[in-house]
Amino acid sequence: MKLKNLIKNIDVKKIIGSLDLEITGINHDSREIKPGDLFVAIEGFNVDGHDFLNEVGYKGAKAVIVEKDVTLKEDITIIKVEDTRIALAELSSVFLGEPSKKMEVIGVTGTNGKTTITYLIRSIFEENNKKAGVIGTNGNIINGKLYETENTTPESLALQKNFYEMARVNTDICIMEVSSHSLDMKRVENTDFNIGVFTNLTEEHLDYHNTMDEYFNSKLKLFYMTKDVNIINIDDTYGKFIIEKVSKEKANIITYGITNEADIFATDIVYNSTGVSFKLNTPKDSINIELNIPGEFSVYNALAAASCGFAYSIDLKTIKAGLEKVKGVKGRFEIVPTNRDFAVIIDFAHTADSLEKTLTAIDKFAEGRKVVVFGAGGNRDKTKRPIMGETVAKHADLSIVTSDNPRDENPEKIIQDVIKGIEKVKGDYVYYVDRKDAIRYALENAKPKDIILLAGKGHETYTIIKDKVIPFDERKIVLDILKGI
Repeated sequence: MKLKNLIKNIDVKKIIGSLDLEITGINHDSREIKPGDLFVAIEGFNVDGHDFLNEVGYKGAKAVIVEKDVTLKEDITIIKVEDTRIALAELSSVFLGEPSKKMEVIGVTGTNGKTTITYLIRSIFEENNKKAGVIGTNGNIINGKLYETENTTPESLALQKNFYEMARVNTDICIMEVSSHSLDMKRVENTDFNIGVFTNLTEEHLDYHNTMDEYFNSKLKLFYMTKDVNIINIDDTYGKFIIEKVSKEKANIITYGITNEADIFATDIVYNSTGVSFKLNTPKDSINIELNIPGEFSVYNALAAASCGFAYSIDLKTIKAGLEKVKGVKGRFEIVPTNRDFAVIIDFAHTADSLEKTLTAIDKFAEGRKVVVFGAGGNRDKTKRPIMGETVAKHADLSIVTSDNPRDENPEKIIQDVIKGIEKVKGDYVYYVDRKDAIRYALENAKPKDIILLAGKGHETYTIIKDKVIPFDERKIVLDILKGI
């Protein structure tokens, strides 16, 4: 594609060099530049792409997009813009033929529930004979195949490539998790969102956003980007704020909830150890649902997914079949098949609120002790650690505090921060720095009807210690330990 055509919609501040060039690729990683590429220099947290401009010139880049005044040794075109992140999103979309416009796109944002909701929506649409793709924490699903990813929402170039691959195989609908980071860092600019879904908002990522207002305002951006419908949890305080903010936007609003008056709502809820049943009520009709995932949070997730089906006029029998077909999502209230007289559940809960929701769900069916193995991540918000400890101790008969991706921090120090919250409510606890030792202790001391919750890692099959990513699959570890007991 000609450079002059590629940049025609970008707000350009300065051009040095020719625009009559054929661009054969786009990249923001200097290590991957190939001859004929356009390089977009992005200033990150640790690395600034502007420091590698001469390097990409040597490698054959024909042009560079910058937001700083630069002088280069190589004779290549320099285009200065106000924001290279926005430019990368625009360029990626245009270069790949605006692929998000070739399918329906549903964006799901909020603190908790995003992953499960995307899978529930996918199941509903597949039950309706539509080809659905997913982009999110557990990986990307394209043409039925799962691809592992590093970020919940990829950088804009990778995101547009995912849309391109989905469009290439005639995907009807893409359901994607939209993280606050991606909204703040403009990764989803130039994505053609048809529907936005809001789950809830609780304290998380404050090491990045600093305040809840900043965190909320990042999430809010999605609901100004949607074309057709915004689906909002009316029971969440921040959901009500979103409705107030975007009520005059072009997208219609569908509300869902349990306690407040809503368009889509649940009644007659019955909880058990293997799932939850409820009546799904819509403005048109009602139907009974037998969901295979326990907990009140699962009802909310199902309501959000059902609201998407309703927005697309999918009949209730199809919505019911789609919801009930999902037997669980990896790392989300996942029951490990141990064949023992106690239960082991793996869940991604890693904040005080998500732990509260998960443990409240367990409270409703627990017959024996509740034993929780958990920790807090390093290089993340330190203020949430004692709150997590206090939350767990209020529910658990025994808290086993351990490591959870300590990264560059001393894991012993992180554990002590968590223990402060446990001691505040005089909870019983033990601690092991090695997470495998903590799991072993829980299993070796399990009693009949105990429920052992391994919280924090969920779908992750690794642990991060300093700069090393070490394999750590809790499912395999549990089964290996049980073989010796």
